[in-house]
Amino acid sequence: MNQKIPFSIIPFNSLKNISKPFGIISRKLEKLFPNLKFYLESAEIKVDSVDYINMCLLATFTFYIFISLVILTLLFVFETENYAISWVIAIPLAIFVLIQQFMYPRILSNRKIRNIERNLLPALQHILININSSVPLFNTLVSIAAEDFGEISKEFKKAIKKINAGEPQLDVLNKMADDNPSLFFRRAIWQLVNGMKSGADISTVISDIISALSEEQLIQIENYGNKLRSLAMFYMMIAIILPSLGMTFLIVISSFIGTSETTAKIIFWALYGFIIFVQFMFLGMVKSIRPSLLGSENV
Repeated sequence: MNQKIPFSIIPFNSLKNISKPFGIISRKLEKLFPNLKFYLESAEIKVDSVDYINMCLLATFTFYIFISLVILTLLFVFETENYAISWVIAIPLAIFVLIQQFMYPRILSNRKIRNIERNLLPALQHILININSSVPLFNTLVSIAAEDFGEISKEFKKAIKKINAGEPQLDVLNKMADDNPSLFFRRAIWQLVNGMKSGADISTVISDIISALSEEQLIQIENYGNKLRSLAMFYMMIAIILPSLGMTFLIVISSFIGTSETTAKIIFWALYGFIIFVQFMFLGMVKSIRPSLLGSENV
């Protein structure tokens, strides 16, 4: 995976090496982020939590200096006398960047979980078809690694390498489940491993897993429909009814108080920008609550 820190203008490895002086502050901040180590591991960012906080602090500091100089240059070009304001304006931007950097491993981890769970049912169905066709389990795992099942294929590629290196198949599968951030994936692999240990029919075990996940998928879809109805009401109120009433109200008020043409344009353009913002926010909310077990990204 490509190692990087968002908004950092310093390369990842160089940032890691020169950010050590922030260690004292980072060890104190680490207590505020108890899950950071887990998210770093699941996102495959190969640094410990203290080093990552070091890197975030240094990257944010360099971003603050850079954006302050950019604002200072703009103020100089426009011949504004109050140059000190550039350092003040840059503070909220730097805070926003720092928050984004701390959230980045969690975002990557959640993205990985959704990718795994989106492809989990098709991958299990592929395994079931191979098992019913009398294909050995190891060859079935190899075929999963070779197919395009996103993060699942990547996980199985790692497992196949370990098995080919001489590690026991059951131990590798158990370790793969333990290290994976997806609860549904862990459950599926654990059930498969337990079935192999007990000598059960693997096809029956896989069929039971698929049935359980299909039921969970239906529950997620039902909950998704309920959430969409609430979001639709929110959208109607914020993006349609309120702007329509607000526009009518502003037209009536402006005719009474004699609002200038420039002021009216500013108000209407601000309202237009607000509506666009709500549109994007609504689409983001719809995407964020979408069931993870659905097989397509399209809403």
